[in-house]
Amino acid sequence: MIALVGPSGAGKTTLFNLLQGFYQPQSGKILIDGIPTEEMTLSELRSSIAHVPQETFLFAGSIRENLSLAREGISEVEMIEAARQACIHDFIMGLPQGYDSGIGERGVKLSGGQKQRIAIARAILKDAPILLLDEATSALDSHTESEVKQALEHLMSGKTTIVIAHRLSTIQNADQIIVLDEGELVQTGTHEELISENGLYRKLNSSVLKPKKSEHLYLVSK
Repeated sequence: MIALVGPSGAGKTTLFNLLQGFYQPQSGKILIDGIPTEEMTLSELRSSIAHVPQETFLFAGSIRENLSLAREGISEVEMIEAARQACIHDFIMGLPQGYDSGIGERGVKLSGGQKQRIAIARAILKDAPILLLDEATSALDSHTESEVKQALEHLMSGKTTIVIAHRLSTIQNADQIIVLDEGELVQTGTHEELISENGLYRKLNSSVLKPKKSEHLYLVSK
């Protein structure tokens, strides 16, 4: 695991937008399996990426319809298994119409945590080689977060995963941490090495429990 760490404005959201093809890099290239993204169609690029954003977007319709957007040909068994891994199946089955229950415009009938778990289930169903997680467990209680993290660890196996997170616990186990500031690399090392230095990483960690003031991005490569 490689962790990219930096304050707000370090380029984390820009990286996500570049990876998803919302705009092209001004210099250099982005390669996926050795292929420059500019040589891929937008459909090919986005089929390679599953994204769980911090603010989950759901369409007006049923839970089943929203999960089915992950890819074509999803079976009932696959949908239920993905929902179980995302710790949302029991909640869905408690609704009057189960998976066919409506969720309202932009999922207004659901809590933030419920919407996030549906987004995680959708990413599991997509099974793309690249996974983007933007504070994917931010709206979950501690018990559910622990369960979903286990599911995400299974999901991330064999994938390239990039995660924007606000908590130190997501950073500590990285094999290497790269610290960015205003688009420049300012430190590299393990958590233990960097926390012992009087640098930006230590300053970021001093405010890690204040999510509005600092963000962290870590990358898990194949």
